[in-house]
Amino acid sequence: MNLSKRLLHPMTFVLALLFCGAAAVVAQIEGDRGVPPIDSSQSLEVSGVAVDVAAKDADTARTAAWHEAQRRGWKMLWAKTHGGTPAAAPGLPDSTLDSIVAGIVVEDEQISPTRYIARLGILFDRARTGQLLGVGGQGARSAPMLVIPVEWDGSTPTTFETRNEWQKAWARFRSGGSVVDYVRVSGTGSDPLLLNAAQANRRGRSWWRMLLDQYGAADVLVPEVRIDRSWPGGPATATFTARHGPDSTVLDRFTLRADNSDGIPKMLDEGVQRIDAVYSRAFASAMLNPDKSLVVEQPVEADLTANAMEAEADAAITAATSDVGTGYTLQVDTPDAASVGQAEATLRSVPGVRSAATTSLALGGVSVIRITFQGDAAALRIALTARGWRVEDIGGTLRLRRGSGPTPETGTAPAQ
Repeated sequence: MNLSKRLLHPMTFVLALLFCGAAAVVAQIEGDRGVPPIDSSQSLEVSGVAVDVAAKDADTARTAAWHEAQRRGWKMLWAKTHGGTPAAAPGLPDSTLDSIVAGIVVEDEQISPTRYIARLGILFDRARTGQLLGVGGQGARSAPMLVIPVEWDGSTPTTFETRNEWQKAWARFRSGGSVVDYVRVSGTGSDPLLLNAAQANRRGRSWWRMLLDQYGAADVLVPEVRIDRSWPGGPATATFTARHGPDSTVLDRFTLRADNSDGIPKMLDEGVQRIDAVYSRAFASAMLNPDKSLVVEQPVEADLTANAMEAEADAAITAATSDVGTGYTLQVDTPDAASVGQAEATLRSVPGVRSAATTSLALGGVSVIRITFQGDAAALRIALTARGWRVEDIGGTLRLRRGSGPTPETGTAPAQ
């Protein structure tokens, strides 16, 4: 009996080591993957606001500097929205700025007993700031774009296989103020297998369609960075490339430099900002439209006029047997407060719609409206198209845009 006990002890020890080793490997894999992106859907950001204020003590200097940063940030946001200069922006009292500023991000600061020097980022609440900006007609955003950041550090490209500085930079980026609708993933689960560097270079459309449907996107953006280090810990040069689409079309390329390894995160943050500017210019130039080969649409007969579509919608609604209706989620552009009520009223006028209510308000962006419709999804698409909406299905949510047919306000063809 004693011998058997002595034989069992080493086996138990070995099994314990194997179990602990497996647990450590799993913990390491899970810990080295995944960077949740910042949710910035309700904020507009202005970064790089420089302040330098002296006062009787450090707290007073900081408070005065933050108020000064809010005033400068508001003027920079107004200029960015309207395409003018900050000097032309209307002034707002500090009490109003305090009510619309959602937060202040400290990018870099130096504090002394009587002086405060910093570079700050100002976050403005989208709903409260939209009306003050008067962004009517300027709230349009691109179609949802899946982002696959590729980093070359040495000779190996990585995306989400391990945490890297390029992925962290895109996770820190606040995209609420951009005209590009970025679809950013955390990099957990199956993301490292599906969205790797090899996939970013794949040209086949079938696999791309499956991925875009899974992640609720219409096209893909591949921002790429190649980091070259002079020596470990020393100066580093990064070459950034903005690619678009499954064919990896190069939109622009530029180079930045960091003095040492500690400056690489800041350099990559600046690279993200500049790449976003590249994609924004491409969207403004109609170069960021989704690849038509990624969308499979049924052909539409040429003689299907607006009246014919409306008659077909009414017939489909009449044939519906449901008395209560089915709930559907719609995304609608709402550049100002008036457009919200107008969109709700237009949707309520569609035959078969029992109710329409805004569940997520984003003035100057895309609001979410929940409707109850007596009929199936196909009938709803026909009814909305007949009223002049252009309908896109994005991950189970219908995206409504102003079409070129009958206008949603009147139901008649626009004047030529």
